[in-house]
Amino acid sequence: MQDEIVQQLAPKGTLRAGINMLNFLLVTGKSANGDPEGVAPDMARAIADRLGVALELVPYKAPGELADAAVSDAWDIGLIGAEPARALHIDFTTAYVEIEATYLVPPGSPARSLADVDRAGNRIAVASRSAYDLWLQRNIRHATLVHAEGFEATFEAFVNGGLEAMASLRPGLLPFLERMPGSRVLDGRFTAVQQSIGVRKGRPQALAFLQQFVDEAKSSGFVAELIARHSVNGLTVAA
Repeated sequence: MQDEIVQQLAPKGTLRAGINMLNFLLVTGKSANGDPEGVAPDMARAIADRLGVALELVPYKAPGELADAAVSDAWDIGLIGAEPARALHIDFTTAYVEIEATYLVPPGSPARSLADVDRAGNRIAVASRSAYDLWLQRNIRHATLVHAEGFEATFEAFVNGGLEAMASLRPGLLPFLERMPGSRVLDGRFTAVQQSIGVRKGRPQALAFLQQFVDEAKSSGFVAELIARHSVNGLTVAA
């Protein structure tokens, strides 16, 4: 069975792990040789060790690019938020960590709750094709989404456009409070991004192996240990 899983995940003896560099909670730095470091790379390394193969980290600037690469055989596993829009070509394990997503609103905003944001005439700045953007595209009924590439560009669109809200991961919004005095991060969450391990469709044994790994990594405390090791605030071990 192990040989069959290795054949599905690392047929050339190296596990290629797609890493979303935009997620600053899961990728918190780079090594001396430029490889990404953090919770996600360490999860990938542990999987390679379990398989007894070498590891190659394949970085992507944004999660959408990582998801798109599923059809081009550019990676063997992808550490990315599980979303229905990505499930056409990717099978996901259950989440190993989750991250709250909410809104930043400008000074003087009448919004007091998450429901106040989704109203006609309101505009929400959001990073294009992020997991929470995909959720908003499915669930926002009245407000308009304004897309930008990356966190900084999204904040600039929010400020320069005088928009009514900015959607992002809660930990990512907190630093912007100092840059916009009087702004507020709303309580609660409109979704929690489920960070999972993906594998291209048609590899059921590989998916079962990865699911078992995720279950054990959570129950043994390994995921919590990684969060502590990298001093990450805002990550929660998924249920």
